[in-house]
Amino acid sequence: MERGKMAEAESLETAAEHERILREIESTDTACIGPTLRSVYDGEEHGRFMEKLETRIRNHDREIEKMCNFHYQGFVDSITELLKVRGEAQKLKNQVTDTNRKLQHEGKELVIAMEELKQCRLQQRNISATVDKLMLCLPVLEMYSKLRDQMKTKRHYPALKTLEHLEHTYLPQVSHYRFCKVMVDNIPKLREEIKDVSMSDLKDFLESIRKHSDKIGETAMKQAQQQRNLDNIVLQQPRVGSKRKSKKDAYTIFDTEIESTSPKSEQDSGILDVEDEEDDEEVPGAQDLVDFSPVYRCLHIYSVLGARETFENYYRKQRRKQARLVLQPPSNMHETLDGYRKYFNQIVGFFVVEDHILHTTQGLVNRAYIDELWEMALSKTIAALRTHSSYCSDPNLVLDLKNLIVLFADTLQVYGFPVNQLFDMLLEIRDQYSETLLKKWAGIFRNILDSDNYSPIPVTSEEIYKKVVGQFPFQDMELEKQPFPKKFPFSEFVPKVYNQIKEFIYACLKFSEDLHLSSTEVDDMIRKSTNLLLTRTLSNSLQNVIKRKNIGLTELVQIIINTTHLEKSCKYLEEFITNITNVLPETVHTTKLYGTTTFKDARHAAEEEIYTNLNQKIDQFLQLADYDWMTGDLGSKASDYLVDLIAFLRSTFAVFTHLPGKVAQTACMSACKHLATSLMQLLLEAEVRQLTLGALQQFNLDVRECEQFARSGPVPGFQEDTLQLAFIDLRQLLDLFIQWDWSTYLADYGQPNCKYLRVNPVTALTLLEKMKDTSRKNNMFAQFRKNERDKQKLIDTVAKQLRGLISSHHS
Repeated sequence: MERGKMAEAESLETAAEHERILREIESTDTACIGPTLRSVYDGEEHGRFMEKLETRIRNHDREIEKMCNFHYQGFVDSITELLKVRGEAQKLKNQVTDTNRKLQHEGKELVIAMEELKQCRLQQRNISATVDKLMLCLPVLEMYSKLRDQMKTKRHYPALKTLEHLEHTYLPQVSHYRFCKVMVDNIPKLREEIKDVSMSDLKDFLESIRKHSDKIGETAMKQAQQQRNLDNIVLQQPRVGSKRKSKKDAYTIFDTEIESTSPKSEQDSGILDVEDEEDDEEVPGAQDLVDFSPVYRCLHIYSVLGARETFENYYRKQRRKQARLVLQPPSNMHETLDGYRKYFNQIVGFFVVEDHILHTTQGLVNRAYIDELWEMALSKTIAALRTHSSYCSDPNLVLDLKNLIVLFADTLQVYGFPVNQLFDMLLEIRDQYSETLLKKWAGIFRNILDSDNYSPIPVTSEEIYKKVVGQFPFQDMELEKQPFPKKFPFSEFVPKVYNQIKEFIYACLKFSEDLHLSSTEVDDMIRKSTNLLLTRTLSNSLQNVIKRKNIGLTELVQIIINTTHLEKSCKYLEEFITNITNVLPETVHTTKLYGTTTFKDARHAAEEEIYTNLNQKIDQFLQLADYDWMTGDLGSKASDYLVDLIAFLRSTFAVFTHLPGKVAQTACMSACKHLATSLMQLLLEAEVRQLTLGALQQFNLDVRECEQFARSGPVPGFQEDTLQLAFIDLRQLLDLFIQWDWSTYLADYGQPNCKYLRVNPVTALTLLEKMKDTSRKNNMFAQFRKNERDKQKLIDTVAKQLRGLISSHHS
């Protein structure tokens, strides 16, 4: 039962589905019926569907048949009417054909005329279109032609502007033409060509600038020199109001056009020709020598092309390289002033160009870049000057170099560069200049001292007297009253040395000019340098003369007199320095001249040399002494060598009349002491092993001759018997032995008022031993005589007592 119900339900569903498919077939386009039929064939009720489909077809056929039967009469009527219309239509066709034939025949000429008119209108439209297109293309071609002409004539900046107009204004209007595409393709190449050519011009400019930097610098330094000369002239006139030349005045106005179509110059010469200018004409401005248009053009070209930073970097890099080349001094720069001048000219030329670029372009170089270059230049320049100036031994060259450095510094200061370090370095060169001056004046002093005759200057007329007094500050009323001929007390080297000291001061003053130093600093510099001249150079020269081997006593005496007068002239040197520096000696921290000390030291050295020389002469005479220490004869006169020695001393001390009294007295006392000491050494020397009483008698005569010389007062100023005290040791020793007064000596020894106070027991024992040995040798048989035996015993006794005195003294 249930299975029957299920089968019935499935049959109903299948029937409904077939019905749906049939409706879909009836209403669906034939092209889309495939899927519908597929669903039928996919099912299992294909036969039943076919049956339903046949049934539906039969139904439709019956409906069609009914409809045709209903409309049949109308269809027949329509066919009858259509047959009637066909006849009329044939007539109409024949009429139309006839009419068309006639119309074609009649309108044939009109068609030809119309065809011709059509052709003319077409040509007219083409011509008009062509003219319009040509009107668009002609400006492009004209601009391109103009661009080529500008490239050909090297007007690169206008060419670049033309290229910009061509690219952005004209070419977009005709961009669909092939020749325009060629132009568009060439634009980057043209830009690169303009960049390359303008860069080539810039390189030529940089190379030209490098070669002509010295000329530019020379011109700038001439301008600075002219301005300084004008300033000096103004300073010498009543000053109403003057100012230092400003940096703006240093520039000469440029008429540089940086227009897009007309740069300043199309010829990239870099340096303008000024060689034919007359020397007496005004010196041209440093920038007038330079054509900067290549820089301006290249800068604008790269700016337009968007490569300004590349151009700035390249320019700065190349200029840095050129700066290093400029700052490299030649190895022989120190040999001539021209070497320094060319070096400075190149540096000034370099920075004049850079300063002008700084102020005439916007950002190509900036102040930081300039300051960096200047710091490098300053350090390298100062190092080079320190190195090369140290080789200079000519003070004139050093002075010229100083003036050149000052001009160099003033020139760059006008352009706003700080130059304090250069002036600081000049203070270092000042010390070197002082050293070279000292070396030069050492030679001058040496020549003066070597060529001097060391004799008082003879004067035969008033004119010569005034000339000498004009050269050296000397006043002596007694000498002025004396009639001609007369003599100055000093020799020629005094006024010569005095004037050379003044010349040295002038030379020091020359170096201090234009160094922006205060009067006090200049005064201090001059005084310190003059002190070095006096205490080192002049002092050494005098010492060398004094220590010379062949120097005579007369020369030494004259040197003492000369240094005395030079010492007195020191106050006039002080006044001379005060007058030229306007700094009073009483000013705080003012350095004092050490001339007085120098001349005192030289005089003391000369005095010592006189004492030494006198002693050497005495020694030379004493070498002629030829005593017979074994003689038994009693002499009657002094030895010949001693007589000659005394005569020499008398003549020598007679020359000392012009010396200060103390010097002459000291020399005389020193000579007498040395003579007494030498005689004592002669008597006691080890080579004299034996001597006789007769030899002592002869020696006593010589000592008496010396005492007579001392009593005669060879040099005035000694108190009574003062000079004789030099021989007191010899006198008491000889009296002791000749008078054989041993009892008194031994009894009074050690007492203040002892008769033989100056006799040392060691000396007495030494001399006694020599006499004892002589007595034993010459009197081998004297022991058999009572007197001789007693004398020998006495000598032994005295010797023993002397040894006791010596022992007690040591203990």
